Amino acid sequence: MTANPLRLKSIHHVTFLVGNAKQAAFYYRKAFGFSQVAYAGLETGRRDLACYALQQGTARFVIATPYRPDTPEADHVHRHGDGVFDIAFHVESADEAFHAAVARGAAPASAPRELRDEHGAVRHAAIHTYGDTIHSLYSDLDYTGPFLPGYVAKPVPGEGVGLLRVDHMVGNVELGQMEHWANWYSDVLGFSRYISFDDQDISTEYSALMSIVMSDNSFAIKFPLNEPAMGKRKSQIDEYLDFYGGPGVQHVAMLSNDIEHTVTRLRENGVEFLNVPDSYYDLLPDRVGEIEEELEMIRRLRILVDRDEEGYLLQLFSRPVEDRPTVFFEIIQRKGSRGFGKGNFKALFEAIEREQALRGNL
Repeated sequence: MTANPLRLKSIHHVTFLVGNAKQAAFYYRKAFGFSQVAYAGLETGRRDLACYALQQGTARFVIATPYRPDTPEADHVHRHGDGVFDIAFHVESADEAFHAAVARGAAPASAPRELRDEHGAVRHAAIHTYGDTIHSLYSDLDYTGPFLPGYVAKPVPGEGVGLLRVDHMVGNVELGQMEHWANWYSDVLGFSRYISFDDQDISTEYSALMSIVMSDNSFAIKFPLNEPAMGKRKSQIDEYLDFYGGPGVQHVAMLSNDIEHTVTRLRENGVEFLNVPDSYYDLLPDRVGEIEEELEMIRRLRILVDRDEEGYLLQLFSRPVEDRPTVFFEIIQRKGSRGFGKGNFKALFEAIEREQALRGNL
């Protein structure tokens, strides 16, 4: 396996296809503290999509809505609801990355092309990954504009909540497909298996899942892949696949360096999180040992804590951010740990099952 054969640099942005981009962009500004930096739409000469580019820290989201019903993007929204369509990469050369990916087994989504406006040009291409998700590949030529060619600066400042960047993004795939897509990320992108969890690691009395975490060679881009495992009842992965209409991105984990501040602000802004029972916090000191944060604060904000041999982490998971029980967000702060909160899996799964039961989907 060649390390980084596509010469990936970073996640350039994440595109969400939604039913109403204007309202969704407002939500991400007011609830999650993103700032709007640019816009593309009818007023700028774009006839297919209305696109709002948002940023907080180095994390950039594009919130996009198709104008017409007879387009692939409209079909995506119809079948999946609001969801992640494109996890776009910044690469050294979009042309070379695209041809390398296709040679290594990727299905092409968009051949290399130049995007240009008065601020310069970029090269763009795209490949398919699981479900209807794609990976765009962008390389700069001489671009100096506010975001990408076709966008105009339309700044609307948000009150940031301390989100720094995307830590990882989790994909849900069908039973029996996790190994296939793990191999795809290894063969095509040169990722390696960072860690894996089986149904003994992630299970409750009723349901279970399995997961493999794929990472680039710098550990800056991490993509866990989940599939359902056999259980007495429907797992959260089964519920997602049912309501999303197939595989897709389950959640986006956002890194913070002060989770108390971030979660406090998010709760004040109306973001809803999964509830964790008091019994979890009664056992926490014995399970994780000494931590720098006050346990009263951890309990009050319902934050989860886990420790491994490298340190510990703090995390909390939102409820789904749309009406379908699909995409949600994780807030994570790392205190040395590079893991994913294995010790919290049971508490997290049980919290999700309580939500599933309320929805009649357990």
